[in-house]
Amino acid sequence: MSIDSNLSQAKVFVVGLPRTATTSLCVAMLELGFKTAHTAFTQDAFTQAQVIADAPIFADFVKLSQVYPEAKFIYLQRELSAWLPSIQQLLRRMHKNIVRPDGGFNPHLKRVYQQVFQPFNIKNIDDVMFLAQCYQQHQLNVEAWFSNQPSRLLKLDVANPGSFDALVEFLQQHQLLPMNQLISNKAFKPINIAGKVTAWQQISHPNKVESTRFGKVDKLAFLTDDLR
Repeated sequence: MSIDSNLSQAKVFVVGLPRTATTSLCVAMLELGFKTAHTAFTQDAFTQAQVIADAPIFADFVKLSQVYPEAKFIYLQRELSAWLPSIQQLLRRMHKNIVRPDGGFNPHLKRVYQQVFQPFNIKNIDDVMFLAQCYQQHQLNVEAWFSNQPSRLLKLDVANPGSFDALVEFLQQHQLLPMNQLISNKAFKPINIAGKVTAWQQISHPNKVESTRFGKVDKLAFLTDDLR
């Protein structure tokens, strides 16, 4: 397939699963000066944003690493004891709109959740062992894919001391952030606490990139078609 010239520009993709602090990382990237999208479902979002997290990134990182050969990736980790109740609450809330055939969420969102948490049903959502296996399999998939290109991947747990410094060092190492840039914040801000998942919608920032076009999405054939 032919690839638009805009696709060759450097990007940072965040491949952590939902509820691993993707919003906190996106807020940090906004403040570091990056045009950032928390989820991206239009070609314009992929073109404009320098940093993209969450859906469809966490499921499509293999294709994205091929389409954007200069891109860097950040894998967000979180202790299972904290992640499991949080993702369980989210998936229960999303279930109806993911599985309904007559509407609900957009097709990209449905596809990636059904892919990573398959079979996507209430029984499995209620099974913490199933969810833990999904988390671990996703982690193994990410680590295996980047095993031969480790410089492209940063593994990060924002709860760990020094994680913000590790992010800045990674960005500077790949010349995505100037070495002499003044960094006012030295820690990640806690976002979406106590199960809330709407904080990103309330954020107003000049570097924020909208995920949709007034609620409309694009086909994104470069993700859903086979690469040739």
